[in-house]
Amino acid sequence: MIKHLPSHIKQLLTLRNPDAYLGPSLPRLNHLFNKTYSDARLNGAETGWLVLTTCTLLTANVPSSVGHLYRFVTRYETNVQRSRLLEAVRKAALMREASLKSAIFVGVPRTIGALAELTAALEDDVKAGLRTDSRRVATPSNIEAIIARGTELWNSIYEPHAIKLYNRLGSYHPDFISFIIQSYGSVLSPLPGADEQGNLSRALGSVVGVACLRAEGRVGPQLTSHVFGLLKARTAGDLTEEDRWLASDEGAEWVIRTVDALLDVVILERGDPEEG
Repeated sequence: MIKHLPSHIKQLLTLRNPDAYLGPSLPRLNHLFNKTYSDARLNGAETGWLVLTTCTLLTANVPSSVGHLYRFVTRYETNVQRSRLLEAVRKAALMREASLKSAIFVGVPRTIGALAELTAALEDDVKAGLRTDSRRVATPSNIEAIIARGTELWNSIYEPHAIKLYNRLGSYHPDFISFIIQSYGSVLSPLPGADEQGNLSRALGSVVGVACLRAEGRVGPQLTSHVFGLLKARTAGDLTEEDRWLASDEGAEWVIRTVDALLDVVILERGDPEEG
C-alpha cells in the first residue's frame, strides 16, 4: 500500500498553480453582490440571480466566494442575523442543486470545490434541514423514465436540430450520446415532483447552462445552443412569472450581462492576464 507520494512528485504537484483562486476581497464581493442582486430584485429574478451567481463563481474556480454568497443571501436584510431557517434551507438547497447541475458543463473538480465551501458555510440547523437521501440512483425500475426525461429535455433545447446533433455526437463515441441523455435526465432536468427540495425549473436549468458556459469562455457553439434553450423554456409548462421573464429576450440578455458583470470583477481581482 502506498501511503505517501514520492517527494519529487509531491514537489512537482506544487507547480503550475494547483490551488483554486482566492476570489475578490469580501468588501468588493459584497459590493458586487449588492449591485447585481438589487438589479435582480427589480426584475423579480432573485432565484435566477442566485443560480447564475453560484454557477459563475463555481466555473470561475473561486469556491470561497460561493460560501460568501450563501452568507450574503441569508443575511441580505439585516447584514448580521441570518434569515429564518426555512428560507435559509431553501436558498442553500437552490445553490446546492445549481452546483450539482454545473458538473454537466464544467466538470466534477470545480463542483467539488464549490460544494465543499458551501457546506462549510452552512449552519448546523441548515445542514440538518437539507435532504440526505439521493433522488438520482438509477435502477432497473426507473432508468427508462430517466432516459425519457433526458430525451425530452434534449429535444426541447435543440429542436429543430435535435436528431442531427444526437447523431453527430453519437458518431464521436458510441457511449457519448447515451452518457449525455442519461445525464440530462438524471441531473440537468427538473426532478419529478413539484415539492422536491431545491428543484430548479426548466428555465432555471437553462440559466445554469448559460451561466457556466459564458463563464467558461471559448465554447461559443455550446453557449449559443443553451441560450436558445433558455429562450425555448418560455414554452414549458407551469411557468412562474420569474421563469417567463428569464426566458424572454430581455431576461436572457440580463442573464448574460449579469454573468459578465460578475466575471469582470472576479477575473480582474484574481489577476488573470487573459480571460473571456
